[in-house]
Amino acid sequence: MDIQRLKEIFDKPGAFAVVVGQNYGVDEMGSALSIYLSLTSRGKDASIISTKQPLVEVSNLVGIDKVRSSYESKNGDLIVAFPYQEDEIGKVSYTLEEGFLNIIVKPKADSLSFGERDVVFKRLGNTPEVLITVGVKRISELQAQFSVESLKDTIIINIDKPGTNEGFGDIVIMGQGASSVAEQVANLMLSLAYPLDPDISQNLMSGITSGTGNFQSPRTSSVAFEMAGILLRNGARRENPRGIAPQQTGSAQQFGRFPQQSQQQIQRVNPQPASPQAVRSESPQAIREFPREQKKDEAPPDWLAPKIFKGSTTVE
Repeated sequence: MDIQRLKEIFDKPGAFAVVVGQNYGVDEMGSALSIYLSLTSRGKDASIISTKQPLVEVSNLVGIDKVRSSYESKNGDLIVAFPYQEDEIGKVSYTLEEGFLNIIVKPKADSLSFGERDVVFKRLGNTPEVLITVGVKRISELQAQFSVESLKDTIIINIDKPGTNEGFGDIVIMGQGASSVAEQVANLMLSLAYPLDPDISQNLMSGITSGTGNFQSPRTSSVAFEMAGILLRNGARRENPRGIAPQQTGSAQQFGRFPQQSQQQIQRVNPQPASPQAVRSESPQAIREFPREQKKDEAPPDWLAPKIFKGSTTVE
C-alpha cells in the first residue's frame, strides 16, 4: 500500500464519491460509511452511493441516512423527472413567483396518472475527481451510476476482501490475509493519520465483527484483533451481530451445553480439591489426576484385617 500516494489523493480538492457493492453486508457498508464520515469531517465534498436500498441489518450504522441511490454532483444539471405516458400531458410551462421557479404540467384530459410522490430530482453532469469503491467486484457494476468512459479522468481506489474482485482501479487495497474490509479501512485511516471518532470507530467495529463472525472465524487475522483493540479505545463497543448468539460463560452454562451428561459425570468434571500435602509435593508443571472416588457399597480395604483396640487409660 503506497501511503504517500494515498495521502496525495485524499488531499486533492474536488468531489469524492464512495460506491458500495451490490452484495454488501455490514462489513462493506460500515467501511464505506466510515470513509464518507471521515471525508466530510475534513470538509470534503463527499457522497456515498448504493444502488440497493439499505437493508435492515445496516440500519444501526452511523450515517446510513446519507446513502443515495445515484451520484449527485453539485456542479451538474438538476433534472426534475416524472412518469410520462403518451397523450397524457398537454403542456409544460413555468412561472417565476416569489423567488421560486414553478414548473407547470397540464394534462390533456382531466387529471394526470402520477402525483408529487412520483417526481424524481437528480443532478447529472460532472463525475467525481476520486471514486472509492468498497466491495465492488467488477468495474461493470459502476455502469448503473457512471459511464465507464466518463471515469477516464477519475482516480479509482478499489477496496475489498480477497476473492473474486477483478482488481480494477488505480490503487487496489486488498490484503491477501485480510478477514474483513473494515480492518483494512481502519488500518488505512491510521496510516493516513485520520482521526477515529466514536461514530467512525463503531461503524468499523461493527464491520470487523460481522466480517469475522464475531471473531470466531478461523480466518480472523491478527490485524483484525489489533484494529479492534484500537477501535475500542476510541469509543467503539462490542455488539453481537445479527444471527450470532452470545457466548455463555460459567460452569452452569457450560454444563447446559451437554444436556446428556449425568450428575456423576458433572461431579467428575469438578473433583474435590487434593489435600494440601499432595499439592505441595507436586511441581507447578505436574498434571494432577482426579482423586479416586469410593463407591457407596464398597468395603474399606482394612475391613478383613485383625483389629487391635487401644484404650485411653492404663490399668495397673
